[in-house]
Amino acid sequence: MKTESTTRPSATPEAKEIAEPTTTESEALIKDLAEQKDLHLRLAADFENFKRRSRQEAETRAVAQKEAFIAELLPVIDNLERALASGSSCDSAQFHQGVEMTLRQLRQLLGRHGVESDEIVGKPFDPHRHEALSQGHDPAQPDHAILKVLQRGYRRGEKAIRPAKVQVNDLTASKQGHDAR
Repeated sequence: MKTESTTRPSATPEAKEIAEPTTTESEALIKDLAEQKDLHLRLAADFENFKRRSRQEAETRAVAQKEAFIAELLPVIDNLERALASGSSCDSAQFHQGVEMTLRQLRQLLGRHGVESDEIVGKPFDPHRHEALSQGHDPAQPDHAILKVLQRGYRRGEKAIRPAKVQVNDLTASKQGHDAR
């Protein structure tokens, strides 16, 4: 029987040089990994703190805006209270004039905050901005035109805050009535 001899590499100085850098490289990689992990944890914590601060600042800003709006609204309420208090002591014309002035003041306040109401009588009905409560018939107006505003609608920019409640012209109902005769 023939036996094979296995030769082991001898521990030459070259082999030691190769083994040592590998150990040093792995230690460096482990150290680098630990630093990256620490950096990642710090960034994650910083981001969570940023989100919390942003949320708190948004809430604070919203509260401040509400308080500022309320402060602007208080003089209008004061004027209405004065009008009611003097209602029995002054004539109807003065009372009416005072209420009109207060209403104008309130509309100006809303306008400063970007809230507007349009004059829409005679304009086409838009289901995104108007709510039809009834139908009317006026041959002088086009079909589906707004005949009457029952309650004003308000918008801020293009977004409707409250749709206007309106009466809409319906010319098709009269045509159907004439066709049935």
